[in-house]
Amino acid sequence: MMNPVTDDTFAAEVLGADIPVVVDFWADWCAPCKALDPLLDDISGQLAGRVKIVTMDASENLDTVARYNVRSMPTILLFKNGEPADMRVGAAQSRVGLIKWMESHAG
Repeated sequence: MMNPVTDDTFAAEVLGADIPVVVDFWADWCAPCKALDPLLDDISGQLAGRVKIVTMDASENLDTVARYNVRSMPTILLFKNGEPADMRVGAAQSRVGLIKWMESHAG
């Protein structure tokens, strides 16, 4: 299950993690975001312990959204060693493609 993070918990949950962290930036008004959620939730169980997947409500956490220049929903930003390492934008992501992408950073 994916954990929600906020501006206040972002540093501890994402930047301080010892494994790669995928942050799913979403918004309540974003239908593609809602369509992507079950896929990411399923992947989070499959990759547990190797990649951490968290969610962030972009409309309620403007500091983090601005800091990482998130402009479109959904945006999936992968952090490794406390730094942004890669990004995917949009909901047109396949399950297999997302898993391969995440695993390529977990090595």
